[in-house]
Amino acid sequence: MIEVETIVIGSGPGGYVAAIKASQLGQQVVIIEKENLGGVCANVGCIPSKALISVGHRLEQTKYSDDMGILASVVKVDFVKVQEYKNGVVKKLVGGVEGLLKSNNVDVVKGEAYFIDANTVRVINDDSTQTYTCKNVILATGSRPIEIPTFNFTKRVINSTGALNLTEVPNKLVVIGGGYIGTELGSAYATLGSEVTIIEGGKDILSGFDKQMTQVVKKGLMKKGVAVVVDASAKGVEESENGVIVTYENGGEEKKVEADYVLITVGRRPNTDDMGLEEIGIEFADRGLLKVDQQCRTNLPNIFAIGDIIAGPQLAHKASYEGKVAAEAIAGKRSIVDYLAIPAVCFTDPELATVGYTEERAKAEGMEVKAAKFPFSANGRALALNAKEGFVKLVARKEDGLLVGAQIVGSGASEMIAEMGLAIEASMTVEDIALTIHAHPTLGEVTMEAAEALLHKLKIDATQ
Repeated sequence: MIEVETIVIGSGPGGYVAAIKASQLGQQVVIIEKENLGGVCANVGCIPSKALISVGHRLEQTKYSDDMGILASVVKVDFVKVQEYKNGVVKKLVGGVEGLLKSNNVDVVKGEAYFIDANTVRVINDDSTQTYTCKNVILATGSRPIEIPTFNFTKRVINSTGALNLTEVPNKLVVIGGGYIGTELGSAYATLGSEVTIIEGGKDILSGFDKQMTQVVKKGLMKKGVAVVVDASAKGVEESENGVIVTYENGGEEKKVEADYVLITVGRRPNTDDMGLEEIGIEFADRGLLKVDQQCRTNLPNIFAIGDIIAGPQLAHKASYEGKVAAEAIAGKRSIVDYLAIPAVCFTDPELATVGYTEERAKAEGMEVKAAKFPFSANGRALALNAKEGFVKLVARKEDGLLVGAQIVGSGASEMIAEMGLAIEASMTVEDIALTIHAHPTLGEVTMEAAEALLHKLKIDATQ
């Protein structure tokens, strides 16, 4: 039996960040991982999908730049090399995670963890079984794709992991689910040449984002030839050696669509089963999620839970943030979570990014706010980049101009949202944004112009 201070179970963006932080705060840390360091995000999620999306962007820029004077008569995709490139990116990042853990004196143990009691964990791998005793545990076990009963995963019925590891660009691809994973991967394969159909059960795709933003994305999908079907119910699939026929209902009518593959992206399930958590008395919330307090502590005071296994959006950076809070709580600090300034990003074309309140949510919660937009089409840098679609929208409290939310749809939205997150975290006003000198010509000026427009609505003079 081995004694340690803190055990972290799971090495994704929540787990490895928590382990490093705990070690930096003076704890002796062991991290347990049953598969690959870096978790879903690094291996079969955020990073490989963005590599694939980046390849698509490079292809699109090359093929469709005639109006900029670039004439490319023959542009081909070698998908074997694309996959090699993607896998190389993953390998480098996973190696970086391993190096960070080693340099911060975190011991890595490969195997599957099972709780004997709140302070005892058994680790089982192919070669041996080892028991660890500890003072504290941080659970960071992540999630896995949900499987629909009528769409069991097979060679042709795939989840996001399967979609990222295809050996060919499908001629036709059906995506069940119009959330961020479905729209990102659907858009990526459409850019690479697939004929894509997205089938969504709700009234619109990307339901978590401002409707004004999603309309811009839908316009972009239409340009790529993507068919978006909403208010539709997927019924079943017929699979053959060479493809699938998907049956769905829309408008009271049953319809069929043929494809090479059908990608299921209807959500993710928390990995909280088969660990002995019920036996040691951990309290569960809905859908297999764990109950935690503001320090990510479960009902067992020495066990913490972070990331996809607790309530809230399933975001890698949310898990990392919670991991730091949990590690600091174990060290006796008074850290607590505050999610207001956590951004959400969707790498569609164009990109979506949001932080804080939307105008709709702020008003629904009884807040008196004003909002203003400024378009990318009026920005010199955007015009020079031929990236004029989209806008920046700012939401501020009416009484004092305090910035409470920001939404960006357009080129570089994923990078631009950081400024708005900082502004909200620092309790800055719209006037502060307007008075900040933004370099010219840059996309960041769109944010400044949106602030100026909102100041006019709020009747605040930024020069006084």
